[in-house]
Amino acid sequence: MARLPDFEAWAVFAKVAELGSFSGAAAELRLSKATVSKAVSRLEERLGTPLFHRSSRKLSLTESGSAAQERASFLLAEGEAIEEAISERGAVPRGLVRLAAPMSFGIAHLRPILPLFLQAYPEVAIDLHLSDERIDLIEQGFDIALRIGQLEDSALKARRLFPVRLPLVGAPALFDRLGRPEHPRDIPRYPAIIYTHVRAPGRWYFSHRSEGDLTVEVKGPIRTNNGDVILDALLAGTAIAPLPDFLAWKCLAAGSLEEVLADWSIGRTAALHVVTPPTPLRPARVKVLIDFLAAAFLKPPWTTS
Repeated sequence: MARLPDFEAWAVFAKVAELGSFSGAAAELRLSKATVSKAVSRLEERLGTPLFHRSSRKLSLTESGSAAQERASFLLAEGEAIEEAISERGAVPRGLVRLAAPMSFGIAHLRPILPLFLQAYPEVAIDLHLSDERIDLIEQGFDIALRIGQLEDSALKARRLFPVRLPLVGAPALFDRLGRPEHPRDIPRYPAIIYTHVRAPGRWYFSHRSEGDLTVEVKGPIRTNNGDVILDALLAGTAIAPLPDFLAWKCLAAGSLEEVLADWSIGRTAALHVVTPPTPLRPARVKVLIDFLAAAFLKPPWTTS
């Protein structure tokens, strides 16, 4: 009969790989450093290959360790989820939730509500990672990611929270000076702020119910991968740009930004989704955060549908 896998050692390995430290893993797992080291050594002896490069200053994964990390992390997460789902302690959410979100959305809309969540669930902690880069939930060890736009086909689970519209906006003073465009064909004569975290940064895609689709080439003084930079430049009257409604709505309501070509849509229909790893088991701390976010954004003030 084949030997059972050393699940405990794999769980220890996953935690060491995640934290990059034997002592850090020992502290989090509430084990001695010697126990953690022996578990990894036991695995390496069993496999006949080292999993870490060790030096006095640095710990890094070998090629074999890198190949094993994702599946080992999955084993650890599954074990934690199983125990919490079955245990009576699972009824009280506790522990760390790793959450990834887009930079501008996180600053504008997660920052004010996360303290409310932590007040409601004082035994839960949140590790919030803000970036517009697409992260790999499983490989990078995240429990939840918020993603805007069209979701690529994958095994990840997704829950739609709300639609995201991209109104084309600029400062009223800029339109007073240059005139207001009447058709997307007018757009090339306006300076544009170009968001670079897309496949074709210099192209804006318009669509209309009766007039169909149109692609416009744009140029401008600013190229950036950050929505807050775009917003500041728009308010200064520097140029025009499509800006997500969750960033533009207050300025539109106040009149400091003006929407043009409102009967045209820019880009594909998009939405903000909560994305989680494919495991059907979720710890209570993850479930309550997802439910909290869904309730908080059930009807955000900037949406019209």
